[in-house]
Amino acid sequence: MLRSFTDQQRVWALADLSRKLGLARPTTLRLLGALEREGMVQRTIPATSYRLGPRAIQLGALAQRSNELPIAARAQLEDLARRTGETASLEVLTDHEIMVLAEVRGRFRGSASERVGARWPAHAAATGKVLLAAALKEDGETWERFVASARRFPRYTEHTITTLSRFRAALAQVTRDDYAVAVEELERGYVAIGAPVRDYDGRVVAALCLGGPATRLSTARLPALIRRVREAAKRVSQQLGNPDS
Repeated sequence: MLRSFTDQQRVWALADLSRKLGLARPTTLRLLGALEREGMVQRTIPATSYRLGPRAIQLGALAQRSNELPIAARAQLEDLARRTGETASLEVLTDHEIMVLAEVRGRFRGSASERVGARWPAHAAATGKVLLAAALKEDGETWERFVASARRFPRYTEHTITTLSRFRAALAQVTRDDYAVAVEELERGYVAIGAPVRDYDGRVVAALCLGGPATRLSTARLPALIRRVREAAKRVSQQLGNPDS
């Protein structure tokens, strides 16, 4: 129920939430009441809908402070943004989406700004490819969950991969290269580079991303930027105790 509250749907009416969850209204109301008493949700004014409550906000902030990934990545994100002028972010996989854990905005005018907690479709994102390539190779359960939750591959531009067979082929290339590039797959005029972050056990636990307009992340500039992103991701991996980085 709590996961139903997203950036796209921050407020839910009882009837709509009941339909989404496939629960009877009395059951939904009872569960919302329990969450409301704990401060996890609160009613809007007038009291016709529900939004996340103060306790959920506190827990979200605590989770972010407790997560070692953003702490380990912060210096490298800042360095990457400073050296390239583009926005650098740290992202993880959540079913069929990637979620931004941390970001540092670039200095160039028009640099993208990734909100912490923002989510994007994994199949159209460079970091999504990195994380799903690792899942396909190392974590069958995560891969199957992605396939089940994605159901289909929405087209965002003429460059978006929209079939599972083509996506698996793209992931095979990512595995060989150990990085991914998404050129106008999520948004026209936008290019992103992703590289894996590995923990002490060698597992891919996150991905570093550098993104910006295609006019600046040009074909000529991409090799140097890819090298910087991969180097930064390896340094973050070292912070997490990965011996091979």
